[in-house]
Amino acid sequence: MKKILVRIVLVVAVLVVVALVVVFFSLNSIVKKGVETYGPEMTKVKVTLGGAAISPFSGRGELKKLFVGNPEGYKTPSAIEVGGVKVGVQIGSVMGDTITVNEINIQAPEITLEGSLSGNNLSKILDNLNSTSETKEKQKNEPTPGKKEKKFIVKDIVLNGAKVHVNVSALGQSLVTTLPIPDIHLQNVGTAEGGVSAAELSRQILKPILAASVEAATKAIASGKGGEQINKAVKGLGDLFKKK
Repeated sequence: MKKILVRIVLVVAVLVVVALVVVFFSLNSIVKKGVETYGPEMTKVKVTLGGAAISPFSGRGELKKLFVGNPEGYKTPSAIEVGGVKVGVQIGSVMGDTITVNEINIQAPEITLEGSLSGNNLSKILDNLNSTSETKEKQKNEPTPGKKEKKFIVKDIVLNGAKVHVNVSALGQSLVTTLPIPDIHLQNVGTAEGGVSAAELSRQILKPILAASVEAATKAIASGKGGEQINKAVKGLGDLFKKK
């Protein structure tokens, strides 16, 4: 009888381990699928994720090879590429309506600012996010069937080691250069509102990235790179940003 009980305990232990492994891999596949499903819906550009490795116990982990494409009409391959994004999620909040994220650490992103007097890629993506966020805000007060949209509170967002690839053209002149941009640090996003949508969270991250990229390009002009028309183009990008 004792041997039978021992065997039962061992079988149960094995089943528990198997279940935890299934949960682990399911969590990561859910994250990847979510990014690649809702990312394009919000930004109206291609969004892919190489993979996710998040612990179902601690909620800490990393998103790998995040790719954000460019809107139609732009020639550069991407708007943003990130090798790794460290995240820390409060596991207990995942099943609720509002997910609390302790940390998003975006490491060494490669950002491309492509534009002209008529506009730029990052502003276009920001416009798309604004539109999605406004639509979600309107829908919030309208009864709709189906699942309630998740909201997010993020305590700490850090973007460090970023480079912006500037590709600006105007009237036959162009400025093509790569520049570092200062670290970006945001705190308590969504706290005051009791949570924000994924689109609004993305918008609040992209907006300072756009501002820093335009500022870096403007400083490049001030240092003597480019010409008069490029100066006007970069000023135009800055003016577009101020309207956001």
